[in-house]
Amino acid sequence: MTEQHIASAFDRDLEAIQAHIMKMGGLVEAAIMGAARSLEMRDEELAQEVKQGDKAIDDLEEVINEETARLIALRAPTASDLRLVLSVLKVSANLERIGDYSKNIAKRTSVLVNTSEINGSAAALRRMAREVERMLRDALDAYIQRDAELARDVIDRDEEVDQMYNGLFREFLTFMAEDPRNISACMHLHFIAKNIERMGDHVTAIAEQVIYLVTGETRTEPRPKADVTSQTF
Repeated sequence: MTEQHIASAFDRDLEAIQAHIMKMGGLVEAAIMGAARSLEMRDEELAQEVKQGDKAIDDLEEVINEETARLIALRAPTASDLRLVLSVLKVSANLERIGDYSKNIAKRTSVLVNTSEINGSAAALRRMAREVERMLRDALDAYIQRDAELARDVIDRDEEVDQMYNGLFREFLTFMAEDPRNISACMHLHFIAKNIERMGDHVTAIAEQVIYLVTGETRTEPRPKADVTSQTF
């Protein structure tokens, strides 16, 4: 087989794997919003769908891992191509974790349906989740298009998610202080907010992978966090 044929086969295999990445990304985007909607609407059936849908996300990650290993073994990519191939594994791993956080939110929905509603909290969490979903969509677009500027924009927007989390954290503390009967619900809602904030971190990791692919730049220091509770929760 000539070098041209080898390169062509590599490109085809990589394109197929990246198609799996985009399918996985679409499922994760849907899981984020499904989990947020199930919370806001107190919809246990939708929450159950999100929990069950996580298996498809996990299965896709397994397919991506297997096909990536096969690509490395059969095509023996060069150093630059290997960097691209390994980025697929990092992106899929971050997507899988975001899917897990969505499932965790759906699990808590089933508990919260039996508690008193905390005024405005579910809608605020949905807005926070919506911003993370938009960030993820843009991060995946940046990955496919190799758009470092869009990736940097995604990273910058994570600060807004952190600020939204901080605001909710303070609100939950206030609700708990005003009425101890709110403590159980607020603790569950806090963990949901924290899950969404962590989703934002994983989206940022995908965006950082894009910048590395395009420019070769890597972050040498931890990204500054606007989450004031990150050292304690």
